[in-house]
Amino acid sequence: MTSSASTRVLFVTDAPAVGGSEVYMREIIPPMRPFGVQAEVAMPAAAGTADFRAQLSERGISVHAYHDLQEVVTVERAGTFDLTVLSSWNALGYRKYYLALRGPFVSLVHDQLMLHIPGLPQALYRAFYEVLQARDIRGAQHVVTVSHWAAAYLRRHHRMSQVHAVPNGVDVHKFRPASETERQTLREVYGFRRFTVLVPARMSIEKNHPAVMAVARAAPELDFVLVGTGYLEGVLRRVATPNVRFFGKRHDMPELYRAADVVLQPTIAENQSLATLEALSSGTPVVTNDIPAQRELMTFGQEGLLVGSGVHGYATALRALAAHPEHRRCMGESARSRVLAGHTLEQNAATLAGLLRELSARP
Repeated sequence: MTSSASTRVLFVTDAPAVGGSEVYMREIIPPMRPFGVQAEVAMPAAAGTADFRAQLSERGISVHAYHDLQEVVTVERAGTFDLTVLSSWNALGYRKYYLALRGPFVSLVHDQLMLHIPGLPQALYRAFYEVLQARDIRGAQHVVTVSHWAAAYLRRHHRMSQVHAVPNGVDVHKFRPASETERQTLREVYGFRRFTVLVPARMSIEKNHPAVMAVARAAPELDFVLVGTGYLEGVLRRVATPNVRFFGKRHDMPELYRAADVVLQPTIAENQSLATLEALSSGTPVVTNDIPAQRELMTFGQEGLLVGSGVHGYATALRALAAHPEHRRCMGESARSRVLAGHTLEQNAATLAGLLRELSARP
């Protein structure tokens, strides 16, 4: 370590645009400072990251926009960093870091690891991940991932002995329950007049929007609001029923969570979902797929409903919540308590900062 009081960390990503790993860096770096970790970010000087780089700078995070990794080598050498934390969007992307940079390295894994599709040979999927990512990631001295499920999975199936789980956290002041007056005002602003199901997810296959369309068709008495964009958007718009609205990319997610009645996530792949945590922190129950990562965040019937029986199961769960507002209110209270007990941004920052300080002190 460079001093007894502070650990210096360089986060490096090859992201050409902004994804979950990049949002994670933006949110986690500032609250780690009181816990003795000072971090900077190196990311490509790409058009898709320009606004994001400005957001990092506004939060007081030093950003190094690079055109090739040699520029990051210069930053690393000049900065006397204790650790280099790596994230890659690309297959076999980590080895270029190992070849160019000094380290020691910590790989940050947000990968979803498995598609939970009935009939999918999981061993085959694991073999692809082993070849394209896992054996590359193992080149780092340590691996950090965002759920206990994922850490156990990487140890068991991909022989990563030095893997550490640091569960995600959210800003519980930003994502908070609404008073009844605020909620009614927000619903009027957004035009939420019936029981409203919020679907916050990029429109890609792993988020399972075809199931959302099928549920909306099966439950015409409910309204569905889709937030996000993605390569499936055009198809989804063409097959949508009248009770589906498309809100596109939004910057008012806290208000949307507070206005909605329930969040629907029929996702088939997660590591640890920030959207789930944001909804729970907002006191909004979640109906989601009964997969390992989601079970880590929710208990059936307490913070929401875990569904494992397809379109009919989702429709039944949503109708049950629509018919029992008091039950839904109790779920919302439990959801908020679950986040406060273990998934606040401050708890996340303290845990990650403590781990990084510990790793930097190891020989």
